[in-house]
Amino acid sequence: MVHFVGAGPGATDLITIRGKKLIENADIIIYAGSLVNPGLLDYSKENCKVYDSAKLTLQEVIEIVKKNKDKDIVRLHTGDPSIYGAIREQMDELDRLGISYDSTPGVSSFCAAAASLNLEYTLPGVSQSVIITRMDGRTSVPQKESIEELSSHGATMVFFLSAWDIDTLSKRLIASGMNKDTPCAVCYKVSWDDEKKFTGKLCDIADKAKEEGINKTALIIVGDVVEHSEYNKSKLYDPFFTTEYRKGKCD
Repeated sequence: MVHFVGAGPGATDLITIRGKKLIENADIIIYAGSLVNPGLLDYSKENCKVYDSAKLTLQEVIEIVKKNKDKDIVRLHTGDPSIYGAIREQMDELDRLGISYDSTPGVSSFCAAAASLNLEYTLPGVSQSVIITRMDGRTSVPQKESIEELSSHGATMVFFLSAWDIDTLSKRLIASGMNKDTPCAVCYKVSWDDEKKFTGKLCDIADKAKEEGINKTALIIVGDVVEHSEYNKSKLYDPFFTTEYRKGKCD
């Protein structure tokens, strides 16, 4: 059995209980060494074999699995593997080979970033949607998912894999019609010991990132929720709002 496991955003205590147990029982661990905290490997048993997939191709990963298909294998991905985890292509190969697998979710870095900033992505009256995306670079994105197209929704935007050129990202958002004073946040290696985080505006966030020397391993959050100064309170706790569990008071 191959277990795809979300390693969480970085801190070793932000992995799920299930994920930790799978690591503890694994005979083989193939982990994304460029992103996953190696401290998580301390949970593994003494005779567990560990492979760093940052140095491997897809076929080389699959070859390791094929040679050890009678053992318990953990494929350890950063954050939650369903977001930019490149797991589908691995699963397709396992399907072709008749090798069983399952998935264990992890805490995504975009959740950890919100926790670090003490912000809520979905503030009533400000934004009720979150767009998780990336800027096109060495690999493209569909035209209908371009920065310009997505920014027109006015939703909270979380950019993965885009810290390499925050200057271009901010300029494209402004050129697409977004206010240059739109609040932004940058979260670098969130939950790691060397975490950095700071806020700004579209017009100056790139300069702040340059000052901090950030050009990778960071999320960029764009939207008014970053400032969260004015919003509507939730009806869920409004004393005059009737819910399935509580009768609202009369005026």
